[in-house]
Amino acid sequence: MLARHPWAIGLLETRTSPGPATLRHHDAVLGTLRTAGFSVQLTAHAYALLDSYVYGFALQETSLPFDGPDTVADVAEPMMAPFSTGEYPYLVELATEHVLQPGYDFGDEFEFGLNLILDALANEIPVQPRVTEL
Repeated sequence: MLARHPWAIGLLETRTSPGPATLRHHDAVLGTLRTAGFSVQLTAHAYALLDSYVYGFALQETSLPFDGPDTVADVAEPMMAPFSTGEYPYLVELATEHVLQPGYDFGDEFEFGLNLILDALANEIPVQPRVTEL
C-alpha cells in the first residue's frame, strides 16, 4: 500500500488523534504479537522494530532514483562509469553481480528483511515447558 501511495508515508504517524482504522490496525498487530507468546515488553520492542522497518523500507523505496526493475540499468550504469578506477570495488561488485542482473527488483528485498526480523523475534519468545502425562 505504501509503495502505491508514497505521499502517505509522511502522514501516517503524524496525526495527534488517529482514526479508528489506524487504531484497529495497531491493536491487531499488538494482539498478534501477544497471542504469539511475546511478553508486553517484547511486544513493544517488536512493534517498534516492525514499524520502523516497514516505514523505513517504504521511504527508501520511494526515494530511489528509478521506477522499478526496468529502469535500474538506465540509472545504475551511468552512475558506475566513474567507478572504473577501482576506487569503489564493492559498489561495483554489488551493482554488477546483483542489482544489474535480470529480474532484480529492490522491492523483493522487503520480504527477505521482514523474514529475517520475524525469525529473530521468534527466537526471543520464551519456550514454554511441555506438559507430559504421568
